[in-house]
Amino acid sequence: MITSEQREKLRGWFAGRLPDDLFEQLTEVTVDREEITVIGRIPGPRLAEDASDAERDAAVQGRIQEFRERTRQDRMAVAREAEHRFGRKVSWGVECGAERALFTHVAAPVMTRLRQPERQVLDTLIAGGVARSRSEALAWCVRLVQRHTDDWLTELRESLEHVQRVRAQGPDAEAGQATDESSTDEPKDG
Repeated sequence: MITSEQREKLRGWFAGRLPDDLFEQLTEVTVDREEITVIGRIPGPRLAEDASDAERDAAVQGRIQEFRERTRQDRMAVAREAEHRFGRKVSWGVECGAERALFTHVAAPVMTRLRQPERQVLDTLIAGGVARSRSEALAWCVRLVQRHTDDWLTELRESLEHVQRVRAQGPDAEAGQATDESSTDEPKDG
């Protein structure tokens, strides 16, 4: 679990390290155990006021593709540095107009044991055409929970950060987090 302070330092590092002209605005830096995702806003294409929705959508997709190709070398250089520094892969995304596009990003496997009722939920999603596999159905479920419990998850994350701060103030804090090497699970003679 990463703390708010660590998240702020990470965002600050990217804000300072990214080339000034890469994004109009750095909108989001998210992190988990495997990946850092950096998302920035890029300028939308200039179109005539009477442009159709189809023309606007195509222009935005073209702008995103142009940005991705043009900035690849700069983004790769920053990613290499960040991956070495933070020990996580870096993924990129952009916001252009109302569109958000993620470029190549990590799809981390998650091992879990599900009982039959949980497997039946996943199989129902597959049968209904919502997902093609159990792993895709599980990812769909996670996104659904995330969408509907965002406030609750935010509160939980804040509580976990508080627990980490309290632990850091424990009796070993002054001793530099030293561990007692003489303690074992075996009974002592004497």
